Amino acid sequence: MTTTVDPQNAPLPGTVFTPRQVRLLKITVVVLGLLLLAALVAVIAGMIHQASKMTEKKAASARPAMAASPGGAVLLAPFVLPEGAVVSSMALDGERLALHLTTPEGSEIAIIDVTTGNVLSRVKIGAR
Repeated sequence: MTTTVDPQNAPLPGTVFTPRQVRLLKITVVVLGLLLLAALVAVIAGMIHQASKMTEKKAASARPAMAASPGGAVLLAPFVLPEGAVVSSMALDGERLALHLTTPEGSEIAIIDVTTGNVLSRVKIGAR
């Protein structure tokens, strides 16, 4: 009994792979590359989706800046500066505004809730 070697199933010169095996390897590499790209796109899309949910949650939980009147106009809560006071600087952190005031009696810092306009605290700064 003799066996004949099929020229299409003979290994390629210099390798142990047949043309059929090389073709299957190429297909496998292409398919796995496409799966890798699809996974990367899915991860990026998931990150964008999570970021947009966080933004929506913050926007939904944010309180209005000031109370609105029935006519739709915004009612501003007044902050009265002490006599002769000047705002030296200010800093905003979330819903809190810190005003550094220079007054004739010395410096002070006023912490204000920007959503309500209420003064939360005043800190006098001065030498002893």
